[in-house]
Amino acid sequence: MKGIWWKTTGVLILVYVFVAGLLTPIKPGIMAINPSAARAGQALQIKVNGYNTHFQQGENRAWLVQGADFVWPAQSAVATDEVNLQLDFTLPEFLPADALRQEFRLLIDNPTDGRIVSEQTLAITQETSNATQGAASWQAATISELHTRRGMAFPHLAQLRESIRNLYFHVSLWFAMTILFIAAMVYSVRHLRHFREHDDRMAKALTTVGLLYGLLGLATGAIWAKNTWGDYWSWDPKQNMTAIALLIYAAYFVLRSAFEDPEKKARIAAVYNIFAFATLIPLTYVLPRMAESLHPGAEGNPGLASADLDSTMRMVFYPAIIGWTLLGLWMAQLSYRADRLRDRLLNDF
Repeated sequence: MKGIWWKTTGVLILVYVFVAGLLTPIKPGIMAINPSAARAGQALQIKVNGYNTHFQQGENRAWLVQGADFVWPAQSAVATDEVNLQLDFTLPEFLPADALRQEFRLLIDNPTDGRIVSEQTLAITQETSNATQGAASWQAATISELHTRRGMAFPHLAQLRESIRNLYFHVSLWFAMTILFIAAMVYSVRHLRHFREHDDRMAKALTTVGLLYGLLGLATGAIWAKNTWGDYWSWDPKQNMTAIALLIYAAYFVLRSAFEDPEKKARIAAVYNIFAFATLIPLTYVLPRMAESLHPGAEGNPGLASADLDSTMRMVFYPAIIGWTLLGLWMAQLSYRADRLRDRLLNDF
């Protein structure tokens, strides 16, 4: 049992990641509101299309909001089904500012889903302005006794929706890959210091699994890109640089096969492995951040922001990194043993 506990832990963690990551629901959200424009002082009927909502379960209330200062309530809210809601407003004559156009968001509240705020805005225009009268009208309405949704749920992002679950596979695989490549680099350094066969074999095994994780990360990223960007491969800087980094690591195995002398092969492979890791960080983490990119984490596009990674997702994401890393170490250990066994069998013959 001494050498099994960490393997069992890794497997149990990944079971938890798959179950919690795939079965936890996405928070209710608003996919679309129609129309998206209106005029002050007129009657307005808005049709709302929700996601994972329960509009027929309890009383629905709705407001047009701009920050915390200006709100206007809906006169009626009628649910046609669980995901479609019809709202009726009679808008004030003036907007709460001198501008002839202002953007408002829709806030919906019901007992089951709690508070839902639309990402899409409603543009309200006016022909003439009266900020004093408009502010008095919009400030007269209040929001009170909002419900809180119970239970664990992941964030609803209109562009990602269910694909946000790929965070536990695509991103965590990249983190685990980096950890494995770091370990491989350490063993390569150790080999150059002590020239032990064990260190070279471990470096090779860890690099093998790290490259496998990299290819899986690239594949899951391409699938995610198809669902969010429209194409599997958009020639995005992050995609391009990552592919180059993996090609550099793939060349590690080509280099090993070019030498027959075991000692020379191990020394040159160790030097190359250190070089490959030295290029990994700039190519995958530094250079893409310096260019405009669709990928989160690039210039002006923060990665792992609070909207993408809230407290509920951290409960699965961080264990996923640990689980994939432990599984990778186990796979590297098996690769190491298979390599030793193969050499022994070849020497016997």
